[in-house]
Amino acid sequence: MTGPLRTRPAYGDVGRYLVDQSPVAVDLRDNTNLWGVPPAAARAIASAATAVSRYPRIYAAELKNALAEYVGVSAEMIVTGCGSDDVLDAALRAIADPGERMAHLDPTFPTAITFARMNGLVPIGVPFTADWDADVDALLATGARVIYLCSPNNPTGTIIARASLARIVEHAAGVVVVDEAYAEYAPSSAIDLARSSNRLLVLRTMSKAFGLAGLRVGYAIGAPDLVAEVEKSRGPYKVSVVAERAAVAALSTDIDWVQSRVAETIVNRRQFAALLGTLGLSPLPSAANFLFVPTPNAVALERALWKRGVGVRLYRGLTGIGDAIRMTVGPWNLMVALIRGLEQAIEHAEHTEATVVGAP
Repeated sequence: MTGPLRTRPAYGDVGRYLVDQSPVAVDLRDNTNLWGVPPAAARAIASAATAVSRYPRIYAAELKNALAEYVGVSAEMIVTGCGSDDVLDAALRAIADPGERMAHLDPTFPTAITFARMNGLVPIGVPFTADWDADVDALLATGARVIYLCSPNNPTGTIIARASLARIVEHAAGVVVVDEAYAEYAPSSAIDLARSSNRLLVLRTMSKAFGLAGLRVGYAIGAPDLVAEVEKSRGPYKVSVVAERAAVAALSTDIDWVQSRVAETIVNRRQFAALLGTLGLSPLPSAANFLFVPTPNAVALERALWKRGVGVRLYRGLTGIGDAIRMTVGPWNLMVALIRGLEQAIEHAEHTEATVVGAP
């Protein structure tokens, strides 16, 4: 394009990560809370109609206070946004200048790479180690202004070892952003490191465990000075009246509900992983609310499940992995539907192969 406009990568241009939002009967593609909306949040949404004619609070002060209490930090260490990706976008603008580098593990959350490019940064992918940990030396060797780490990682579900993370934070040339979108399902968090380092920003969301994906409530935890810079880049009015009221209600009233659903997810994750093993599928060890299965038959399985009304996420040609499918873990009846679909798909594939081999 010529003239005053310059072209940028489209948000949906995620290359090898295939996105299809067509409806299916059992949708296990988005890693959202398949138990639905927390009860108090639902009531808050229903009662918020009279407030939507006014602007929300500029920087969501009530939500900040509720989040600060939830994660155990001061409110000045919290910045909110329209989803955690919005907070990430603002953070990249606050931390780095166009032309600087953002190092990331490969594969990882593709939106982070898209936002890096949209902000003029140069993304540098670093493969995982053989045991799915971060390659600390390779990440540090990039000298990147931003090191983006997703833990538990999307799409693999794996977590970065604590020692690796601490070493990266200590020796990084710039700021480390740790995306903990699935923190509630994981055994550990980096928030305690954020309390003692001014070079670490921890991203969180209420789209997963809290079941508020459609309201887009994200936040980050970091040193007050770092958070203040991100907030300047974020802009005002990023969290709607309805979103703030629902989020505050969930945080103040529905924590037991959320924790109960999280516990059930973890149990179902373990049991479902074992069932996948009986079908000859080997999911990676997951600390999130989904399972990731590398398999050369990913395309065939995804298509066969689709015909049976079950949607899973398909990935093609991932670094060090190849093809794979990712499946959200939810209520057990949905897992049963998925297992039955997989059994039928595998049986059909085996029957087709046997027919071809036995043909004259």
